[in-house]
Amino acid sequence: MGHQWLSFVGTIWLQSISATNSNFPSYSSQLKQLLSLSQLQLNNLAFASDSGKLFGFLSGVAADHLPLWLVLLIGSSLGFIGYGVQYLFLVTNKVSSLPYSLLFLLTVLAGNSICWINTVCYMIAIQNFPLDRQLAVGLSTSYQGLSAKIYSAVVDVVFKSSSLTSIQTTTSYLLLNSILPLVVCLITSPFVTVVTTARSKRLSRGFLVIFAITIFTGTYAVITSLESRKRLMFTPLVILVGMSVFLLAPLVVPLVEKLREKMEHKCLIRSYGKKVCDESSMEENGLGVVNEHCVKDEGVVMCDGEEMEAKVMSQEGIQTLLLWFHWLRLLVSLVDSFLASSTTISQGPNTRFQGQL
Repeated sequence: MGHQWLSFVGTIWLQSISATNSNFPSYSSQLKQLLSLSQLQLNNLAFASDSGKLFGFLSGVAADHLPLWLVLLIGSSLGFIGYGVQYLFLVTNKVSSLPYSLLFLLTVLAGNSICWINTVCYMIAIQNFPLDRQLAVGLSTSYQGLSAKIYSAVVDVVFKSSSLTSIQTTTSYLLLNSILPLVVCLITSPFVTVVTTARSKRLSRGFLVIFAITIFTGTYAVITSLESRKRLMFTPLVILVGMSVFLLAPLVVPLVEKLREKMEHKCLIRSYGKKVCDESSMEENGLGVVNEHCVKDEGVVMCDGEEMEAKVMSQEGIQTLLLWFHWLRLLVSLVDSFLASSTTISQGPNTRFQGQL
């Protein structure tokens, strides 16, 4: 079970950096100024990022035929190319030669990269925790809301955002958007895998711990985003260190589970191991004669054929659930994300103007 929890922590980290499009409002005004874009063109770029999710089915097809670590690397590489090329145009002072059509396509490519990472996270959450898949998907997905906060915290500390020019602000976000997901995917790919276990059980205590950590993490993110944070002594470095600690905190669950498994290894074997039932023991219990291919697991007798059929039916149900969940989420995100991004981008200049007043 320790490996299952470790893979779940990996999905939390992936989700927390996957929403690279959420920090677009942080540098959209600077990008608009540098490229001399109209407000409509800027809104179209926000749509381009969301329209990349229209091709999200490609990640699902790839996940059916490729190992998950390779799906992660493909997704992060798409984001690396999409944001990296934009970064190179700005750094080499060739921004004037960047066609708007190419910028649009690069933004679509970067937006599609999010789908590849999300697909892996959903597959891990649903298949590793089939009895608690609602909790697993809900908790891991909630960390997408931290993406903008994490990227802003890194920019504030590493690039000193308060003293950056327009082009430096834009390039710093583009550089992070291209590199950070790739680095996190490389770190998590070895242990973010589907874990095959003999049986699954409800793991409510572990989810309660992670749920509590999630609440504290969200509260910390909100408090450190308020204007009064300076009076509370929340410097950019303190904010970044605090976010890092909260993101590492879920590791407590797999560590405790691993220690418990080592301490109670023999007990777990006796409690959860399957017992081969011979004919005499079955007759004494009034259950009749069972052949050598039958096993007894917690009082339930299953033959090999029945067990295999049950596993196949379970896998088919999981695949159907994944398909419906993917298309439902795609429809909702396309409508909601575009409206939210357009509204935020449109209000960005007004907010800064009011702040100057």
